[in-house]
Amino acid sequence: MAPPLPPLMLTTGPVTAYPEVSEALSRPILYDGDDAFRGYYAKVLALLGRVMGLSTPPVILQGEAILGIEAAAAGLIGPQDVVLNLVSGVYGQGFGRYALRAGAEVIELAVPFDAAIDPADVARSLRARPDIGVVAVCHHDTPSGTLNPLAEIGAVVAAHGALLIVDAVSSFGGMEVFPEAVAADLFITSPAKCLGGTPGLSLLGVSDRAWAKMRANPQAPRGSFLSLLDWQDVIKDGRAFPVTPSIAEIYGLEAALARHLAEGERAVWDRHALTARATRAGILALGLALWPTREALCSPTTTAIRIPDGLSDKALRDHARDRSGVLLSLGRGATAGKVLRIGHMGPAAQPDHALRAVTALAAAASAQGLAVDRPAGESAVRAVIDGV
Repeated sequence: MAPPLPPLMLTTGPVTAYPEVSEALSRPILYDGDDAFRGYYAKVLALLGRVMGLSTPPVILQGEAILGIEAAAAGLIGPQDVVLNLVSGVYGQGFGRYALRAGAEVIELAVPFDAAIDPADVARSLRARPDIGVVAVCHHDTPSGTLNPLAEIGAVVAAHGALLIVDAVSSFGGMEVFPEAVAADLFITSPAKCLGGTPGLSLLGVSDRAWAKMRANPQAPRGSFLSLLDWQDVIKDGRAFPVTPSIAEIYGLEAALARHLAEGERAVWDRHALTARATRAGILALGLALWPTREALCSPTTTAIRIPDGLSDKALRDHARDRSGVLLSLGRGATAGKVLRIGHMGPAAQPDHALRAVTALAAAASAQGLAVDRPAGESAVRAVIDGV
């Protein structure tokens, strides 16, 4: 039985895949032990390394991005480590559980989930505890729609000499951020967000320092689905893949990466940023409020809207989906019931979609009895798109 056709998906991931990706998924499945597939896999790895701006080979784990995040913690962190976990949202907070599982001492630097981490606070934390050896940060926490100043944080961590783990799942590809440019040692992202691919793979950039630390960590998984070490140089030495690769997903990844380069990185980033700016302008003109305390904290890949008192987030979501054909995302964890989120990722990052989102939200809010200025919202969107 075929799944139902979705409405316009302006969600925070997974996103509607680009047509090139959907077509690639239908290619004939190859045998992973054959040289033809191994050669193809090596080319996809090289393409991924190019897109990620890496000087070392990337790693592809065969599961959606939470696998990469958990594997990063399991491989890099040992019981002797002191970890500084930077918490500005649900996913940043969640990483602490993986670090604790490894037996590390975890220090949490937290801010309210409508704010962002201050690099000066990171520097103070590192000075207070010189023994901190690993720092973890979520670049863009989608349940909040906030963006942390990653380059500045990375510079502080590098000066301290600690290793940096970066969750860039919902930021990479939608804005200018590269692993080595932000001094990340383990950088995790996904094809199913801004690259317009499908869920099912974790994409990682791994520094030489991180590989050395994992090899020296007796607790780092080996012979495990969580193992990064098992995938190091898997093509070079001719050994068998640790597990059967998700072959169709690899096809889709290649198509997503090729499309990203064909459009041009800068053009992709600009498209995401314009869509987000237009959406936020429309939301504010409606008379609604953004969740982040300052618009400067907002990500170009997600707009989080504060639910007005007396309104239901689920009723707003359902009305937008059922009456306007636009699917939005609810909050998650600590932001559940407090926000409604509009995703601007991959194919959803189209300026015209900003108008669809604002119109749908205006209709949904009106249906709950909230007075909003729909013409003003739509005019604000058009003004941004037209460059007025």
